[in-house]
Amino acid sequence: MATALDPSAPIGAPLGTAPMADPGDTALVILQSLLCLLREKNMLTRADIEELSAKVQARAADHDHDPIPCCGAGATRAADEMDRIDRYLGHRYGGKHRRHS
Repeated sequence: MATALDPSAPIGAPLGTAPMADPGDTALVILQSLLCLLREKNMLTRADIEELSAKVQARAADHDHDPIPCCGAGATRAADEMDRIDRYLGHRYGGKHRRHS
């Protein structure tokens, strides 16, 4: 297993000698933090987060016809995670729900 001090370690790998974390977990933490930061600064509304959650749910529901290819299991996990983030941010920051057309 590559470590950050190993020349074969990818760019951006954490410093130290511990084995690298799963890149998917790392990306998830960064994206969760970014969503929270944008919501905290009111750059995203609750409605925006709900709309994003709905789009991720739609991709998971019909991943075979998604214009951007994705793995079905990954899309389902993403939809579950987005739902969890939506509930957390809605509880923490409140705001108006999105309008359903």
